[in-house]
Amino acid sequence: MKIFMHKTLHAFLVAVTLSAGAFVATAPLQSAMAQVRTLPDFTDLVDQVGPSVVNIRTLEKVAARPAQGGAADEDMMEFFRRFGIPMPNVPGNPRQAPRQSKPQQEEEQPRGVGSGFILTTDGFIMTNAHVVEGADEVLVTLTDKREFKAKIVGSDKRSDIAVVKIEATGLPAVKVGDVSRLRVGEWVMAIGSPFGLENTVTAGIVSAKQRDTGGDLPLIQTDVAINPGNSGGPLINMRGEVVGINSQIYSRSGGFMGISFAIPMDEAMRVSDQLRSSGRVSRGRIGVTIEQISKEVAESIGLGKAVGAIVRSVEAGSPAEKAGIEAGDIITRFEGKTIEKSSELPRFIGATKPGTKSTITVFRRGVSKDLSIMIAELDADKPAAKASARDEKPKATAAGQSIGLAVSELADAQKKELKVKGGVKVDSAVDAAARAGLRDGDIILALANTDVASVKEFEAALAKHDKTKPLPVLIRRGELAQFVIIKPTK
Repeated sequence: MKIFMHKTLHAFLVAVTLSAGAFVATAPLQSAMAQVRTLPDFTDLVDQVGPSVVNIRTLEKVAARPAQGGAADEDMMEFFRRFGIPMPNVPGNPRQAPRQSKPQQEEEQPRGVGSGFILTTDGFIMTNAHVVEGADEVLVTLTDKREFKAKIVGSDKRSDIAVVKIEATGLPAVKVGDVSRLRVGEWVMAIGSPFGLENTVTAGIVSAKQRDTGGDLPLIQTDVAINPGNSGGPLINMRGEVVGINSQIYSRSGGFMGISFAIPMDEAMRVSDQLRSSGRVSRGRIGVTIEQISKEVAESIGLGKAVGAIVRSVEAGSPAEKAGIEAGDIITRFEGKTIEKSSELPRFIGATKPGTKSTITVFRRGVSKDLSIMIAELDADKPAAKASARDEKPKATAAGQSIGLAVSELADAQKKELKVKGGVKVDSAVDAAARAGLRDGDIILALANTDVASVKEFEAALAKHDKTKPLPVLIRRGELAQFVIIKPTK
């Protein structure tokens, strides 16, 4: 009889030595056994956190449909009235009996299903703003099957956070975890109501932190299965603490595809505290339009690393203008914190209380400088008015022909209307300048980290520049400033 031994079992037997009745395992086997012992068991976590997770159903009021045949009767009456035909002797004939208009009735219809979790023992519940948006009535069901009508305390679309309140006491509140301790690769669990299936538990790992998806907040990325109905439910670590709110998925089909996102709990608590205290969220602003700086631009202007946010425009009368920030500045730090990505700047400023005096660092013409700025409240300032140069056009000079540019002076009236201190106007852009993206009508504000206030200064800056190196050009186009790089001709 032949015996076939599995490779894993063979390795196990080889690794084991019996000495005086003792069981001895080699180091690799001990490591493997330790790994088996640390595989997650979520049963205790479900028992611990499950009662704090709620199901949220929303209803909306819609006009009740008329009784069957009602619409047809109305159409028939209208037909007789329009063509002057005597109306038949039918119920509803206005010539036989006066019609009494009845008020249009409304009925409540299901609008959506989501999840939430209990923040406090007295009934404050956190969920996503999109779960309760547009709802006329919010119903909260606990795990013990009790159902409550909830009041929307506040909702914030920018962060997608909402807080609702039910009239109850002694509720099982969640424990809020420290997001800074969360590590990529760590096991996490979600509880929610995907497709209306209440108290469904799914698990996975943290795939990434501080994931930028273009919103106001950086998100936690996981591979926990999240589907419609999970929105607003908690993301829980192995200590039974809530570290995030499940809110989004990346999907090409509408269903889960292995990538889900949760709002970090520290950001969510900051928003929910404001919603509970005032019903709204107050955010800071400084009044600039920004974009990410490229590696090519950063290297050409002497910044080195591609960090910071390019200021493309500054609103008139805004805190940024009063602080001395100019279009073309690179904002590199806010209150000592480095701006690694441009998306971080509005988050840092938005989290700052309006009325706070802050320090902002800008990189301008090769030099960093700190500016003091007073943070205003979001939406408090008016947007900048559109500017357009319409006045006289001085004659263009031949300056810049070596790089394909013909420029001319800006009249004082044009400078005033465009709200610039200096600059020269591009009358023609061909060859290298055109390939770099320069257009007729652009205003050149600086060349190679040197301000340009006139054609003479433009020529001087161009003459000093090493023709074998890329030429960074700061331009104003419409209301926005941007850098373009004119590459040397080979």
